[in-house]
Amino acid sequence: MRVLAAGSLRAAIGEIGAAFLSSANIAVESSFGPSGVLRERIEKGETPDLFASADMTNPLALSQAGKSGPVVLFARNRLCALARPGLRIESSMLLTALLDPKIKVGTSTPKVDPAGDYTWSMFAKTDSIQPGNAAALQAKALQLVGGPNSAAPPAGTDAAAWHIREGRADIFISYCSAGAAFTKNLPGATIVSLPDRLATSADYGLTLLPTKSVNAAALALFILSQDGQKILANDGFAAPLLESAQ
Repeated sequence: MRVLAAGSLRAAIGEIGAAFLSSANIAVESSFGPSGVLRERIEKGETPDLFASADMTNPLALSQAGKSGPVVLFARNRLCALARPGLRIESSMLLTALLDPKIKVGTSTPKVDPAGDYTWSMFAKTDSIQPGNAAALQAKALQLVGGPNSAAPPAGTDAAAWHIREGRADIFISYCSAGAAFTKNLPGATIVSLPDRLATSADYGLTLLPTKSVNAAALALFILSQDGQKILANDGFAAPLLESAQ
C-alpha cells in the first residue's frame, strides 16, 4: 500500500499505518510533501493507492481529470501563529505583531502548499481591519517551507522550530496541529490562536487512485472509521466523522 500525504499528516498517517498493519496485517508505505507537489507527481504518472491532501482543491483536480475517484473530507485543521521563546503575544495583538517591521514572519509557499494558500487567505481578511494590511503582510512574509527549493530541517526536527531557532523567523504561521511538535522542539515557544476575525480553517481531502491494490479502499475506510478518526483527533485535527458520532 502506497500513500502520498500532506506533510502536516506525517505523524497521524504514521500512526494510522501502524494501526492498520496491526488490524489488517497490511503494511502502509507513505511519502509526504506539499499537496500541490504530490498532485503534480500523480499527474506525471506516479501511482500511489491513496492521496491524502491538506486541501480539497488538489484532490478534486485529480478527480475531475479522471485520475482519481471521488474526494471525501476526512479531517479539518486551522491556522495558528507559532512564536519564538521570549515573544509573548496575546491573540488580540497578533496582527500588530505580524505587521511590526522588526518581527520576521515565516510562512509556507502559496500555490504549492495549501498552508501557504490558507495563510494568504488569512492575510486577505486583514484588509477588513485596515486596507493595505494584506499587501504589507504578503510583502514581508518569508516563504520558508513548502517550495521546491525550501531548506529542509534535520530529520526529525520540526520545520517551524528549526527556522525560528536559526533566526529566520520570529513568528511562523502554521497549522495548529503542528503546535505540539513545535513546542517540544523549541521549549519556551508559544502557540497563539488567531483572533476570531482572522480565523482560518483547512479542509483535508482523501481520494483513491486507480491502482491494482485491493486494499486501498480498506485503508480509506479505516481512515474514515472511528479508530482512524480518533487517531487524527489525538494528533490535533478536527475529525468530522468522529464528531458526528458523538
